[in-house]
Amino acid sequence: MTNKETLKVYYSIGEVAKLFNVNASLIRFWEKEFDIIKPKKNKKGNRQFTQQDVDNFYIIYHLVKERGFTLQGAKDKLKDNTSETIDNTEIIKSLDKLKDFLLEIKAQL
Repeated sequence: MTNKETLKVYYSIGEVAKLFNVNASLIRFWEKEFDIIKPKKNKKGNRQFTQQDVDNFYIIYHLVKERGFTLQGAKDKLKDNTSETIDNTEIIKSLDKLKDFLLEIKAQL
């Protein structure tokens, strides 16, 4: 049996907030501030975020919460260097996964 990570098609606002350990109100705020976040809404009006939206939230989270950018600074960074910013964020994600893997191996020793 393989241990595959299952990706959802849509995430609720609560699930996205939980992924980043933030309040749903911050997710709504970032959605309004950053035009790269475009959730679909169901018949009830609930936001449905795609994996692309979650990836974009990761980039925003990284810039604002981890690197200390202002909202305007993060917007400018995304506008001016979108591909470079995305590449750097992907590298950071990969390094975080590698770090977790190595810590797991260390714990097993």
